[in-house]
Amino acid sequence: MSKEKKPKKPHQVYTLLVEVGRKDGDGLPEGATGAALVCYASGVDEAEAVRETVAILKQADLAPLDVNGYGSLEERLAEGHDIPGDERTLMGRALKENSVIVAQMTPFFDEDPS
Repeated sequence: MSKEKKPKKPHQVYTLLVEVGRKDGDGLPEGATGAALVCYASGVDEAEAVRETVAILKQADLAPLDVNGYGSLEERLAEGHDIPGDERTLMGRALKENSVIVAQMTPFFDEDPS
């Protein structure tokens, strides 16, 4: 019996927004309560990109709390998103290296109303 090989799905790059909490050794600034990370992650689908991103962030001693997916490059373009060249370059690198790239980190701080 010969088994037919399924054609491999091509990888795409997905844009993810990951919210992280605090954890010892996470490298976030003193006084930060967490952070938002914009990541570009390669995967055959968005679910795989999310799983890989969460695993890598945990290895980096970060504490992922929530992940929002914004789709692949093609999906974002179809929705009318303006994607500058520097973002496209990082997306291309993530695809070429089959990796996760953290493009931006914005720490969260508690607002003191007093």
